[in-house]
Amino acid sequence: MRNDGNPDHPRGLGGPADRSDDIPSIDQPVGTSQPRLSTGWLRTRLGGLGKPFAARPGRTRMAVATGAVCCLGLVGVTFIGADPAGESLTPDQRAEIAQRAEADAASRGQARQPAAPVTETPAPESSPSTTTPAPKPKATSKPKPKPKPKRIVPVAGLDQAQMDNAKAIVRTGRDMGVPRRGLVIAVATAMQESNLYNYASGVLPESQDYPHQAIGWDHDSVGLFQQRPSTGWGNVRDLMKPEFATRQFLTALEAIPGWQDLPLTAAAQAVQVSAFGWLYAQHEWRATEVVNAILA
Repeated sequence: MRNDGNPDHPRGLGGPADRSDDIPSIDQPVGTSQPRLSTGWLRTRLGGLGKPFAARPGRTRMAVATGAVCCLGLVGVTFIGADPAGESLTPDQRAEIAQRAEADAASRGQARQPAAPVTETPAPESSPSTTTPAPKPKATSKPKPKPKPKRIVPVAGLDQAQMDNAKAIVRTGRDMGVPRRGLVIAVATAMQESNLYNYASGVLPESQDYPHQAIGWDHDSVGLFQQRPSTGWGNVRDLMKPEFATRQFLTALEAIPGWQDLPLTAAAQAVQVSAFGWLYAQHEWRATEVVNAILA
């Protein structure tokens, strides 16, 4: 129960707990479980409903006091969080707290900068002035023409056909590695046997199917050396070739022991086995002149 007239009452006017009329007075007698509200408080409350915007000095003072207490509480919480045990912080701990505070402030208060977009560096474009021109296609080189065989002027009273046959004998012998003496013997033998013409045989009509320059009738003898197919010198087709006929003759000559020291007639007769073997020697000087002209 509120006592408005007793100044000595602890809850009266001017008491240590002086409050405005809008503060309810609650008297809790001993042994009573429910509080009793004063009639003055009710009147104050009911009357305040008609003045919702009237100034209330008591409430203003309480709001200011409450704000001050809250600020002090925040300061206290800050200090308690920094040093909960009341111990002094080390410099490392303080630096870590400061870094965290700065990070929190940056994450909350600062405007976030968008990350710079990653762009690929474009490949440098070649300048038209520095562009390497495409290589020009190489001109196809024309194959060099084969050198024409040297035309050797006939010597020793021979015509061109005879000189060409002599040249075939010399060159074939050189390819075989036969020395000059063997070449002279071969040319002299062909002069005696065929007069350096490539003969076909009237007895062997087949021989006339191949290139030839004359026709003879000495049995089946054919070619420059009048070699007989029937005695094992070779077949008709091959013996009609000047190069093959020369190989056959020189191969047989080199098979004779000491042939290089024999007289030309003896060496030729050993190969040809002719009925007129002594006639080969008469052609030695002319054969030597022809070989020298070809090898010059």
